[in-house]
Amino acid sequence: MPGGKSSRPLKWTATLLGLGYVPFAPGTFGTAAAAIFTWAARPGMYALLAITVIVTVFGAVAAGNAEKELGKDSSRIIIDEVAGYLTTVLFLPLSLGVIIWAFVLFRLFDILKPPPINLLERLPGGIGVMADDIGAGVFANTVLRAATLYWGARLGIG
Repeated sequence: MPGGKSSRPLKWTATLLGLGYVPFAPGTFGTAAAAIFTWAARPGMYALLAITVIVTVFGAVAAGNAEKELGKDSSRIIIDEVAGYLTTVLFLPLSLGVIIWAFVLFRLFDILKPPPINLLERLPGGIGVMADDIGAGVFANTVLRAATLYWGARLGIG
């Protein structure tokens, strides 16, 4: 039953406790929340992997449910930004430089959606909502890895 009490926890998860209702740039706010969490918690490598998987799986379920009420891939659904950002920082040193560059690069790839990222959002339901952000996270992670290898110290990410 869309909008009913049974769907409220899923909608709150999908909108990141209502942060998705910010009237401008909700995706940026969702990404910022993920970056702040990552900086504050500084989870270890395996804990971050577990958190990323959990957010992605529960996020897909929540996003699929929330779409019924909010519309297909609504901008209010921002749990996908959290999963994408966490993917961006996976297996990287969680320095302040990485946290900041991950934010910038993830938002860039999430907004531009270069191929094949743009094809992922065509997947159905919550999987499609999450997939393009995971793809943007993989692209951003790859760029950060290369930048760390070649220019890490100069960019504050080494």
